[in-house]
Amino acid sequence: MSKPIVAIVGRPNVGKSTLFNQIGKRRVSIVDDIPGVTRDRIYMDAEWLNRSFTMVDTGGIEMESADHILSLMRQQAQVAIEEADVILFVVDGRAGLTTADNEIAHLLRAAKKPVILAVNKIDSPKQEMDVYEFYNLGLGDPIPIAASNSLNLGDLLDVVVAAFPTEDTSPTDTDEIRIAVIGRPNVGKSSLVNALLGEDRVIVSDVPGTTRDAIDTHFVKDDTKFLLIDTAGMRRRGKIDEPIERYSVMRSLRAIDRANVVLMVLNAIEGITEQDKKIAGYAHESGRGVVLVVNKWDLYEKDEKSTLRFTEDLREQIGFLQYAPVLYISALTKQRVPRVTELVKYVAEQQSMRIQTSVLNELLRDAVAINPPPSHKGKLLKLLFMTQTDIEPPKFIIFANDPELMHFSYLRFLENKLRATFGFEGTPLKLIVRGRKEEEDE
Repeated sequence: MSKPIVAIVGRPNVGKSTLFNQIGKRRVSIVDDIPGVTRDRIYMDAEWLNRSFTMVDTGGIEMESADHILSLMRQQAQVAIEEADVILFVVDGRAGLTTADNEIAHLLRAAKKPVILAVNKIDSPKQEMDVYEFYNLGLGDPIPIAASNSLNLGDLLDVVVAAFPTEDTSPTDTDEIRIAVIGRPNVGKSSLVNALLGEDRVIVSDVPGTTRDAIDTHFVKDDTKFLLIDTAGMRRRGKIDEPIERYSVMRSLRAIDRANVVLMVLNAIEGITEQDKKIAGYAHESGRGVVLVVNKWDLYEKDEKSTLRFTEDLREQIGFLQYAPVLYISALTKQRVPRVTELVKYVAEQQSMRIQTSVLNELLRDAVAINPPPSHKGKLLKLLFMTQTDIEPPKFIIFANDPELMHFSYLRFLENKLRATFGFEGTPLKLIVRGRKEEEDE
């Protein structure tokens, strides 16, 4: 089951980004006293009471504004509201109830989703009396919080988690490879789905965002079972009239969480955009296998070095996906489309690869001999033992005398050594360093 999505909404400058950062335990959104700093939805995984969920930080909602940026922010927030499982509505307790708060509350009631009302900037018992006027919004009991110092954050998260949908315990076919087709609108995702299935399973149109909902399709090829999750469109017609370039992430989050392997579809003509990087980044951080599919290659003006140059640019622009294979296709002409499922199957196998502990420790000894671990203030890092603890993605535990001496560059060296020896093409790797005492506990 995909992780529940919590959208944090409210008018500008009520403390949404501060709350987002406190829940996530790290600064992701820019926090500033200037209204409107957050101009795009930002996504982050979080956990409370052993429930994982995805938070979405939105720009402030200004219901009536001729300003183009504010209009875009409002519509991004509306998309977040539509796609969210739970809505966290943040208001400013110091400023009191405003007309804008009432208008946003009306919008949220129409969404028919669980809404949690958080009254921010309440950091003293004296200010708690300011909370009662927010009952007038008709959204249930307001919860007083102070996001800047995490006051009552636990109580707020208890209520948020309690509002999550019931977890789906229905069985899944473990022999089936689940493929998520993701990417910006109008890069050819629906055309690729149709080409893979050999039929017009999904309506194809030149208008970005034609596909409204994720569509699951089971199919078999070369005795391998696949489940194809199409996430082609983000647009809900009649509700979003602005350009929708920035609305192409949220449904991808759900699809990525459900998938084994992600097909990240890019438009060869338009090249790599910031939105492509955001979507690809979530797939990488989620630990899914990734295949970069460059579509519309038949329309690209080519010479004998076009593929090499485009691949080099890809590797430079999306540096965190160095491990992902790149496939150049035309969904329209079916050029190289049969290679897609071959690559997906190969990447799924790479994700499920297990390496014996004895082999890993032999590799570790060789790596240390070639490139000794770093030292700090005369203290040398000693690597004692290495073992694989999980797959999808492959996870390795490295035991050391002092984990704090491990530098990220040396971890990258070890990862490159693992890839050079065993492959692991198309899958991220997780390397975790633990201390000697933890080795004894293991």
